Amino acid sequence: MHGREPVPWETPEPLSGPLGVPLVDLLDRVLATGVVVSGDLVIAIADVPLVRLSLHALLSSVSERVPAPWADGGPL
Repeated sequence: MHGREPVPWETPEPLSGPLGVPLVDLLDRVLATGVVVSGDLVIAIADVPLVRLSLHALLSSVSERVPAPWADGGPL
């Protein structure tokens, strides 16, 4: 596995006992690769939808070594 110790979710065999993944490791993996969170909430009365809320969010880390995609290259 690229010269590193495998993490619990990368092992092919089933895990025995409770899964113990430190929050720091989980956040590191999520921010390194990025994650998209999306969902819908519909409030209805008698099967008549009254309100619909949609959530779409992208969580990712930012690196100073990667150039900015906009023209001036400065911060937002």
